[in-house]
Amino acid sequence: MALNTMMLEELKQEAELTRKMLQRVPFDNPTWHPHEKSMTIQRLSSHVAEISVWMTRILDADGFDFAQFATLTPQQRFHAKDTAELLQKFEDMYAQASATLGRATDEALLANWSVIRGGQTIYTLPRIVAIRKWVFNHAIHHRGQLSVYLRLNNIPVPGMYGPSADEK
Repeated sequence: MALNTMMLEELKQEAELTRKMLQRVPFDNPTWHPHEKSMTIQRLSSHVAEISVWMTRILDADGFDFAQFATLTPQQRFHAKDTAELLQKFEDMYAQASATLGRATDEALLANWSVIRGGQTIYTLPRIVAIRKWVFNHAIHHRGQLSVYLRLNNIPVPGMYGPSADEK
C-alpha cells in the first residue's frame, strides 16, 4: 500500500474531528482569550482552520523559510468573521491538502524537507515526518487548545477519540 493512501485516511479522520470542533466556535465575542499571552478565540480557530495548508508547503517545496513570515503583521493573518467563513476556509484547505497528498509518491514522501530561517537551515527531516509534525500533530495540539476555550465559555466540547464529558 502506498504511503499516501494510509495518510489520506488519517487526514480524512482528523478532518472530521476538526470540523466538529470548528462548528462550535462562537463569534459573539471574537476577541475573547483566556490569558493575555493567548490567541483570541477568533485567531485560534482561524489558525486551526488553515493548518492543513502545511501539506502543500511541505510537498511542493524542498523547505520553508520562516523569514517570509517576518513581514506579516498580526492583522494580515486570517481571521474568520463567522462560522461560515471559518468552515469554508477549513474545507478549502482540507481539499487542497487532500489533493496534494493524493498526488504524492512514496519517493516524494521520503525525500527531505528543511525548515529555514533567513537562509540558515534549522533542521531537515523526511517529508513524511514533517507532515506528521506540521499537519497532524500541529492540528491536534491547537484543537486541544480550542477545546479548552470552548469549555471556558460553557460550550459543549465534542468528543474526539471517544465521547467527551458533554457527550455521555
